[in-house]
Amino acid sequence: MTETVGVLAERIAGQVAGWGPARWRSASPVSGTNTRGEVLYELVQHLADLCAELEERPRRTVPRLGNDYALPDQLRVVAADLETAGPDAATAADAVDALREAHRVIFG
Repeated sequence: MTETVGVLAERIAGQVAGWGPARWRSASPVSGTNTRGEVLYELVQHLADLCAELEERPRRTVPRLGNDYALPDQLRVVAADLETAGPDAATAADAVDALREAHRVIFG
């Protein structure tokens, strides 16, 4: 079975949805420097940028809200937007690779 952007995004969002502040602020076990929240935010921004390119509109900065609790929902929204935009094979592969890498970096 081929994993889609939506399936991978939901997997990550579901795994982090119940995290508290300490877990979000802890360093990634792989990067050691970025927090898990920073890694997930960077993924959200990357997916939003891919969607903007597909829709031929300017890139915009995804708002970084006051806490990280919104990150799973932001991930779900940008993943759904990207799938709705109908990515070509290369863009879909880029998004899937980014989701897999973020998962590896967040969870080790």
